[in-house]
Amino acid sequence: MIRVLVADDSPTARLLLVDLLRADPEIEVVGEATHGEEALALVHALRPDLVTMDIQMPRLDGFQTTRRIMAEAPTPIVVVSSLDVRDVRFSLEALRAGALAVLPRPSGPGAPTHAEDARRLVATVKGMAQVKLVRRPGQHLPTTTPLAAPPPATHAGRPLRGVRAVGIAASTGGPAALRTVLGALPADFPAPILVVQHIAIGFAEGLARWLDEACRVHVALASDGERLRPGRVYLSPNDFHLGVGAAGHLRLSSEPPIDGFRPSGDHLFRSLGEALGPAALAVVLTGMGRDGTEGARALRAAGGAVVAQDEASSDVFGMPAAVIEAGLADRIVPLGSVAALLKEAVGAVG
Repeated sequence: MIRVLVADDSPTARLLLVDLLRADPEIEVVGEATHGEEALALVHALRPDLVTMDIQMPRLDGFQTTRRIMAEAPTPIVVVSSLDVRDVRFSLEALRAGALAVLPRPSGPGAPTHAEDARRLVATVKGMAQVKLVRRPGQHLPTTTPLAAPPPATHAGRPLRGVRAVGIAASTGGPAALRTVLGALPADFPAPILVVQHIAIGFAEGLARWLDEACRVHVALASDGERLRPGRVYLSPNDFHLGVGAAGHLRLSSEPPIDGFRPSGDHLFRSLGEALGPAALAVVLTGMGRDGTEGARALRAAGGAVVAQDEASSDVFGMPAAVIEAGLADRIVPLGSVAALLKEAVGAVG
């Protein structure tokens, strides 16, 4: 049984969440909290496998409560929020504080999306409850981890130089990781950066705005046909693959999902390799699953290089681990070292 604590100050929303979760025979709701301080106390008392967290609550709001839980009793947290702009910003702040995922608040019975909302909630809770939390505050050290498996001889030991475009793929834990990496880059970073982040439908625009406000580089949703420019970060819109055309323009695609993902890191990396060859760099950050591995293989075959986040600094060591285990990582670095490596690869001096 997966033991869940539901934290929400709205009685109606709390009842809906409890009913949806209890409908699954593998989930047990062990407690309900009506404000942040109560949620923190119940986490200590009940030790649940996962917490569903509202954002706008009295006494301690959702991201303050999340930060406290992650510091005092690390527990997988799924933010469940409404989808207005204000909640998008607060939800992204909760991700930065340590939440693993953000979901829109499910619609009520009778709504056209109710069944799909319920399915997504239950699937997310089951998936995130199994996550082993490996990151703690203060553990992002600027050191390099030795390669778990050596890359092919044609790439072994080569310096990362001459990169003209960077692709980044991330999933669980990605928004906070992206903010760390992009926030350390100078405004005149001399290469474009293309980002695929797995995130709930409706949150991509809020994520782009949240990152843009925190970074010197400009972050925005990608537009089909837009020409790549240095110092710009292009975030894939919801439900579109992101890639690069032969003439150096962005390409958005509604082709079928790849292994369940659209946008897909595999699609992005494969496209970068085809367009830029040795001048392409792929970066795989924290996330569940294997998205990015086959794309990294194609990019490397075209002469490009691959960087993977290390285990100690990853919220979820799934996507980076898959790349490392396949022998595709030219560098394995902690999150705090990724920006410096990018600046080195593109020849930035700031």
